Amino acid sequence: MSTTAMTEQAESKRRLSPIVASLGAPVLGVVIGLLIGAVLMLIADVDPLEAYKLMLSGALGGQRQITETLLKTAPLLLIGLGLCVAFRARVWNIGAEGQYFMGALLGGLVALYLPHWPRAILLLTMLAAGIVGGALWALIPALLKVRARINEIISTLMLNYIAILFLTYLARGPLQEPGGYLPVSARFDPATRLPLLPGTRIHAGVLLAFALVPIVYYLLWHTPLGFRARAVGSRASVARYAGINVERIIVFVLLFSGALAGLAGIIEVSTLHYRLKAGISAGYGFSAILVALLGRMNPFGVAIASLFFAVLIIGAETMHVLAGVPPELADAIQAIIVLSVLAVDALVRRRLG
Repeated sequence: MSTTAMTEQAESKRRLSPIVASLGAPVLGVVIGLLIGAVLMLIADVDPLEAYKLMLSGALGGQRQITETLLKTAPLLLIGLGLCVAFRARVWNIGAEGQYFMGALLGGLVALYLPHWPRAILLLTMLAAGIVGGALWALIPALLKVRARINEIISTLMLNYIAILFLTYLARGPLQEPGGYLPVSARFDPATRLPLLPGTRIHAGVLLAFALVPIVYYLLWHTPLGFRARAVGSRASVARYAGINVERIIVFVLLFSGALAGLAGIIEVSTLHYRLKAGISAGYGFSAILVALLGRMNPFGVAIASLFFAVLIIGAETMHVLAGVPPELADAIQAIIVLSVLAVDALVRRRLG
């Protein structure tokens, strides 16, 4: 073999190495997490092979199971895409849960008080209100950061609890169902529910979430706005020296991530709960933080990570119900798998340097 050919082969291997590592690291992390979980199940006198078999079949074992997994994926994916954009700019929005609630609230008010509108206009208005609700809630920490230099991690985290408690108060008081005793609003009119794929429970929100993946990717890597966001995330001082308005980018990414969280909120409420109440989220806003990080802040990676999380959530529930795995252990195994994937991924990236 000639020197030139050997050089080209070595160069090809160097280019391939990060790709192989990128694909192999999550797989290795999952294997390590499953092994640790198996040890814990053996200690708890549970057959790990049977439990893991039920875990997979519960999430991917048939049309009904796959449908449930996709329904869990949609809110994680929507919120994760928004956080992906914010995190790329190194703006750490920890308030997606609150933005989810405020989007659900504002969109829910449209559903409650304007059900007589033509359905197409009603649905578009309801979704737009959800987007506005989430974005407005994200505007508060955005202004606090650019005007008062208040750390967005603290402000967004605290605003979560305000949003959740505010919606809970409204569901117990002003918006409570007339004549009812439970802390819930009146039931939404059927016209406010998003269309379903024929013969399935998969709603238009699932399709919208996956359709946004290439759009967000294009925004980040093929538009001037995306370039500015990534430049701010790379080094804000250099970006400012190059003439980029750093404060404007901070406001934009927080509004964008809040808007998608609010959209997820109103979609989830209108397709699953049909009313406003405290328990409209399964912690999607917090789980989506891990989804964005696990997806390496890449929209396509976020889509894969969202599916992975949904499988773990559904699978953990199945293990508890059918395999007799205690719910605390099922949740612990889910967390161990996620932490293992993140840890191995971080070690591989550090080694590749």
